[in-house]
Amino acid sequence: MKNTTQIYVDGTYLQKNPTWHVADSPWKAEQVKNILSKNGIKPTTVSEVGCGAGEILRQLSITMPSTSFTGFELSPQAFELCKTRATDKLEYFHENIIENKIFFDVLLCIDVFEHVEDYIGFIRELQSKATYKVFHIPLDISVLSVMRNSMMTSRKSVGHIHYFTQQTAIATLKDCGYEIIDSFYTTSFSDLPSKTIKAKIVKPFQKLLYAISPDWMVKLTGGCSLIVLSK
Repeated sequence: MKNTTQIYVDGTYLQKNPTWHVADSPWKAEQVKNILSKNGIKPTTVSEVGCGAGEILRQLSITMPSTSFTGFELSPQAFELCKTRATDKLEYFHENIIENKIFFDVLLCIDVFEHVEDYIGFIRELQSKATYKVFHIPLDISVLSVMRNSMMTSRKSVGHIHYFTQQTAIATLKDCGYEIIDSFYTTSFSDLPSKTIKAKIVKPFQKLLYAISPDWMVKLTGGCSLIVLSK
């Protein structure tokens, strides 16, 4: 049986996700820009841990020309995708950021620690790598996801091995010593194209419920992630 990290280095993950989620990267980059801008943070150096194909950093580099960007990725397949996006202001390393004595203004951890076996230890190690940390965390636990057993689908298709609600995500970061500066839901259910027929059917109900109570919509049906700015 494969361990939970082997799929990222032996080609299994790439086989299941051949684009490494590049289509969602412009939207994710926009969420990062939103939370930085909202809090008046104008970094000169930005790094991303587990940068995948590197497209989030590429998108950010287009609209933040005075900032330098660095991506770290352990998967050899994803790193091959990264290399095609490198510029004089954007570089990628096939290295473990935790093993590097390096420091940035902002560190991005976008949809990453739900894949990591020792996610608590991993998050704690990131604390010393930047002044500000931006986390984007899928909120996989909802009433609907439990009823449909969709967390197992995420486990098999995209490698999620830990699952969070808004409350447990924030509690995890606080338990790891982080100061929460800001957080808000990112609404992939309405902003991105529906990936299944079921998702398309439930979308109008989600939009209505979200307009009434975002918290209740997320708890009942899911469809959102949480973006967090922390120190």
